[in-house]
Amino acid sequence: MQVRTIDEEGKQLGILPIEEALRLSEERSLDLVEVAPQADPPVVRIMDYGKYRFEQTKKEKLAKKHQHAVKIKEIKLHPRIDPHDLSIKERHAREFLDKGCKVKVTVQFKGRELSHIEFGQQLLTDMLNAVSDVGAMEMKPRLQSRRLSMVIGPLKGKHAGAPQTAAGSEARE
Repeated sequence: MQVRTIDEEGKQLGILPIEEALRLSEERSLDLVEVAPQADPPVVRIMDYGKYRFEQTKKEKLAKKHQHAVKIKEIKLHPRIDPHDLSIKERHAREFLDKGCKVKVTVQFKGRELSHIEFGQQLLTDMLNAVSDVGAMEMKPRLQSRRLSMVIGPLKGKHAGAPQTAAGSEARE
């Protein structure tokens, strides 16, 4: 069987019998790795496979380290919430959005409150209007059993760790 052989520097050695490619790899104390089995003829490479796997895992760890995981914070409301309590929830939502988190705002209905979903929709609209300078709606309000939920995401370029003004203004997790 013939294989296209590439050496450890990436230079092509040509199309060789597989026995010849194995002999070359053993002479150099390296591994013979098949890199393209679908090609005609198949492509093999002479390399240190252990070193290659180590470098691959190192690259994967580095890529994982640099990726930003989006956090979703949830704020729960009830249709009969006091205006002052609502303003505190709005402030928390603003802080979460400033930090770059998404905010899921949920209005939870109890008992007969479910017959007046429009109060919950009004609450969600008020919340969205209150934080519209730092966030935008990503998911429209949706009713799931006794909960009305929507997702607000941070505006592009508005977050990335805005400086806190007061020492006690950290967001509650």
